[in-house]
Amino acid sequence: MKCSRLLISLFTCTVLLCTVSCKEFSSKVLGSGMEDSSRDTLKERLTQQEKKPVLLNRWDSLQKNLIHFTVDSLNPIPVKQQKRNLKDSLRAAFNTHPKHIYLTFDDGPLIGSAAIDSLAREKNVKVSVFLIGRHANMSKRRKRDLEKYESNPLVACYNHSYTHARNQYSRFYNNPQEAFADFEKNEQDLQLKHKIVRLPGRNIWVYDDVRKIDLKSGATTADLLHNAGYKIFGWDVEWRINSVTGIAGQSQEATLTHIRNFMNNKSSMTPNNVVFLMHDDMFQTKKGQEQLSALIDGLKREGYQFEFMQDYPVKY
Repeated sequence: MKCSRLLISLFTCTVLLCTVSCKEFSSKVLGSGMEDSSRDTLKERLTQQEKKPVLLNRWDSLQKNLIHFTVDSLNPIPVKQQKRNLKDSLRAAFNTHPKHIYLTFDDGPLIGSAAIDSLAREKNVKVSVFLIGRHANMSKRRKRDLEKYESNPLVACYNHSYTHARNQYSRFYNNPQEAFADFEKNEQDLQLKHKIVRLPGRNIWVYDDVRKIDLKSGATTADLLHNAGYKIFGWDVEWRINSVTGIAGQSQEATLTHIRNFMNNKSSMTPNNVVFLMHDDMFQTKKGQEQLSALIDGLKREGYQFEFMQDYPVKY
């Protein structure tokens, strides 16, 4: 009997010691003994894991043929059919999330910039403008247009180079260091807040782990910019309107259909995100402005969310 009581007492002491020891260990690793920076890092990692864009990762893996498909002998579905089925299911999953449109305007400030600024305010939509320092310094009127952009919370200003390569693109990109300096000059002259660039005459994307080059002559300049902390964005869909006549190369209705197809087919650079390119001088006429107004109304009816390029891409 005494022996039994002794064993029970020893067991109880052991449990208490283990409990205290575990609490002390936990306190040292996760509690007050843990450095604030370590806890913040751990919390950040957990948050990143929670926010991991599962759909996009799966989509990218499918696009890059990284997913291995096997054919079941009992239910033999061809690999091509399996890929189509997966793509359709991923499209359906993306369609349960919001769709994001980025209205981007190049070459401002120019005649037409004031109309873009007014429409952004009137329609209460976000727009992204890629600016040229040389244009901003052409006249007092262009300076006023720039000031309107800068004071409008619905307008985000980005870098489109200082000279726009003087429209001699091959010559401009043949000297990448000078091209890079041209973008730096533009950033400093216009006091741009965001390190976001669109290359003149090139539809090049270099950001995060994405690198898509349309013409090799701009690749080195893009890489120099990216290595210096810039994000380089191209576009998915472009719309052109004659700046003098206001006549569109493609109707507003056809352009809206084009955007819709990119959204529905997930054929943009990032699914559910479409970057739409226009130019400031397209909207110097009343006719051009009316078409832009109608297109924005159409995009609103589609339920698209208007975003700034600094928030590109929204991932799922």
